[in-house]
Amino acid sequence: MKMVILAGGRGVRLRPLTYTIPKPLLPVGEKPILEEIVERLRAQGIDDLLIAVGYRAELIETYFRDGAHLGVRIGYVREDEPLGTAGPLALVRARADVPPDAPLLVMNGDILTDLDMHALLDFHKSGRYDLTIATRQFRLRHPYGVIRTDGDQITEIIEKPTETDTVSAGIYVLGPRALARVPAGRSFDMPDLVNALIADGAAVGSYLFAGQWIAIDRMEQLEDAGRILAERQA
Repeated sequence: MKMVILAGGRGVRLRPLTYTIPKPLLPVGEKPILEEIVERLRAQGIDDLLIAVGYRAELIETYFRDGAHLGVRIGYVREDEPLGTAGPLALVRARADVPPDAPLLVMNGDILTDLDMHALLDFHKSGRYDLTIATRQFRLRHPYGVIRTDGDQITEIIEKPTETDTVSAGIYVLGPRALARVPAGRSFDMPDLVNALIADGAAVGSYLFAGQWIAIDRMEQLEDAGRILAERQA
């Protein structure tokens, strides 16, 4: 099972930390985010990894090298210009060691989760999906009273309601059709890929899961992740 980790972003919401250090190398607890991800994947038996790098790529490549010291195999694809959240997969597709007819696991390089990747892959295969997205239930409490109207007349006011939506967890399985749909040489994001596949009539599945999931995008999330890891190790 080959896993692609997307780790090329600039991490602008974590500045000034990311002015010199790429987000995947920011520490959570005693190790970088990306090392924690690699170790969690290895624990599931996923040891064949490709890391898509861009911003400060040389630091990530120097730290992880070929992955042998972590008990995995690591290769790299490097974007010379930002290619978005899906564009680097065109570089992955061009590699000789990526089977053209096998599903490909992909995840963002800033996610800590206990998602069972094998269960995700089984769901993808059994549903015969072209693309499967791991999804979560996200609850957001509105900070204001919400007004319902009929024309100019107010019919109801709901004080600070909670809305629940299904959101992407940033973890995917791409079949051959989905991987082939990623254009080469230009920026292309995952929502672009999803919408293009749906427009083409492809099958796109949602694998809803609960359990641990932390997307490290802001300072408070970085601090939360460090605290959670410390509690687990105590």
